[in-house]
Amino acid sequence: LLVHGAKILGFTLLMGIFMFFMRQTIIVTSRLIEFDFRNDIYDHYQRLSSDFYKRNSTGDMMSRISEDVNKVRMYLGPAIMYGVNLVSLFVLVIVHMLQESVELTIYALLPLPLLSFSIYYVSNIINRKSTSIQSQLSTLTTTAQESFSGIRVIKSYVQGTSMAKFFERESANYKTKSLSLARTEALFQPLMLLLTASSTLIIIFVGGRLYMEGKIQEGNIAQFIIYVNMLTWPVTAVGWVASIIQTASASQKRINEFLDEEPSIADNREPVFLNHIDQISFNEVDFVYPDTGIKALSNVSFKLNKGEKVAIVGKTGSGKTSIAELCLRMYDISAGKLMVNGTSIEEYSLSSLRSKVAYVPQDVFLFSDTIGNNVRFSNDQISDSAIEKYTKFTHVYNDIVGFKDGFKTLVGERGITLSGGQKQRVSMARALIKPADLVIFDDCLSALDAKTEDAIVKDLNVYLKDKSSIFITHRIPKDLHFDRYLVLEDGCLVGEGTYDELIETNVVFRDLFLEEH
Repeated sequence: LLVHGAKILGFTLLMGIFMFFMRQTIIVTSRLIEFDFRNDIYDHYQRLSSDFYKRNSTGDMMSRISEDVNKVRMYLGPAIMYGVNLVSLFVLVIVHMLQESVELTIYALLPLPLLSFSIYYVSNIINRKSTSIQSQLSTLTTTAQESFSGIRVIKSYVQGTSMAKFFERESANYKTKSLSLARTEALFQPLMLLLTASSTLIIIFVGGRLYMEGKIQEGNIAQFIIYVNMLTWPVTAVGWVASIIQTASASQKRINEFLDEEPSIADNREPVFLNHIDQISFNEVDFVYPDTGIKALSNVSFKLNKGEKVAIVGKTGSGKTSIAELCLRMYDISAGKLMVNGTSIEEYSLSSLRSKVAYVPQDVFLFSDTIGNNVRFSNDQISDSAIEKYTKFTHVYNDIVGFKDGFKTLVGERGITLSGGQKQRVSMARALIKPADLVIFDDCLSALDAKTEDAIVKDLNVYLKDKSSIFITHRIPKDLHFDRYLVLEDGCLVGEGTYDELIETNVVFRDLFLEEH
């Protein structure tokens, strides 16, 4: 008795040790895979083109990189671990059962086919409902993200209550779907226990008959009941593991939808490295936005040579920003030729092209970081003295040092703690500090008062002396000197020349000038 008791204790300890190492191996590995998986998805997001981000919501992308990856991790960790555990335990237990009595083993395992069918049926339901839940979670995340980003608009229009009700409806929809899935999953455990109890009753009935016939001993009946109880956890775990697998399958499918997306703008197989920009040439360029089908440019032709300063003017919607996006190759042209240094822009590597261009976008974006880190975003090796120099250049230095924490002031999400003019000037400093051959300003003075604008314009004349630059605006700065002006109207180039030439001969240019002055 002592020997058998010691064996039981020893095997129990051995099982615990191996269980520890199994968890250490499989669970830790699943966490490492999760880490790599998230990074791979994030890197893939970075490679995708602008049209992808116009088609998909931020909340949906966040859901796939967080919730969906976690669901897949559950499959790679617990599901595999317990799956292997229950298969190995099944094999060991059933082999021993067969050694004792083949007939009693067959009767004891009769509920298993019913178990398999039940798992298959319920798992399909779980898969369908899991997909619906993940989709609704994306909607919920998007709603919350947009509400937080646009909180000032919501408050100013007194729409807090209606937005709260809208979120409550979406949340209630998510709750309803989640409860429906929970009810389905709740069927598993009672079903497993019922089938296990059925096996116990069969063992007692058939085993009793076999004992009376002298084919087995009374101890064999107790032995089979213990075996069935040992199979209780694996049998009940089958449902849980199947649920994880189905949920992970739905999540992986959602992730693959984005991973299978190919960037519409990508390097050629053997891209050319761009050392410097000497000339940009638009030759009869047409451009249609791929996501909307809107034609932004039609038959546009002009050249920008090294050191030239060109202003692109026109009313809202005339296609000015589209030219900036094409210069950065955020999109590819629809027709015509766009050349850099006499070579098609598509031949150059994206990283080398964009590293030579400093861009101040119309829609200013600042990260949730310090002001200093936002300025040095293009080059984290820039010294503090250089940051101070360029913030003085854009006349935002005095505003920054007036803050309690100076350049270490946190600007909040999207720069919400700064005024519109301050954000524009910080964005300009971030672009000017970048060592680029071409500087593009896209309506970056719209939030500034006249005095600050005049001061910045005077400094820009000095800064842009030896650089190529494109200044996009719907109004004409008085004191900023340009070599040429390009006049756009409805996507067409309707005028090109100096200020004196256009003010005399071009009606569109003259009307724009008169509107501003």
